[in-house]
Amino acid sequence: MSEMLTVSSSGSEFQQPIVFNERLPDDATLLIVDDDEPLRRRLGRAMERRGFEPELASGLTEAVTMARARPPAFAVVDLRLSDGDGLKVVNAIHEIREDCRVIIMTGYGNIATAVAAVKAGAIDYLPKPADADDVEKALLAGEGERPDPPINPMSADRVRWEHIQRVFELCDQNVSETARRLGMHRRTLQRILAKRAPK
Repeated sequence: MSEMLTVSSSGSEFQQPIVFNERLPDDATLLIVDDDEPLRRRLGRAMERRGFEPELASGLTEAVTMARARPPAFAVVDLRLSDGDGLKVVNAIHEIREDCRVIIMTGYGNIATAVAAVKAGAIDYLPKPADADDVEKALLAGEGERPDPPINPMSADRVRWEHIQRVFELCDQNVSETARRLGMHRRTLQRILAKRAPK
């Protein structure tokens, strides 16, 4: 049976069901570290609905401060943060709480670095943007157990589109700068930006 929880989003109150999960331990504290605010908030709400107790940090400094104040049982950390390296967050969390289960989120093209993150102590890595169900499965996977592959993974076209949109946002929506960084012709980029997201 699910119960209702009042959650605040952008100043408005709305009710969301909390889904009972028998695999969730008594300590379900979760630290989400990402400098992408919309993604961070969406994931926080989604994980709260799944029974976790999320706290949100926008960068390395804030994450370490929050981890010291309340050592989390779980953490989801973006590999690249505006004020530092996500690997430093992983190391800092494990110095505070060795048994914390950390997932690294990686952007397009950072898979090799994410593998290094797993070697540094993260239990798994997921490409961004990751589905909340995939995050939950990875966090709760048993020892030696790998989470099932996603049922409906993003298409290659969607992954490419998401990457372009992310770089576009990081370049303050400057088309010329985005095209330069992506090694793409400006008009080609404009045509892609004008289209809807592929499925």
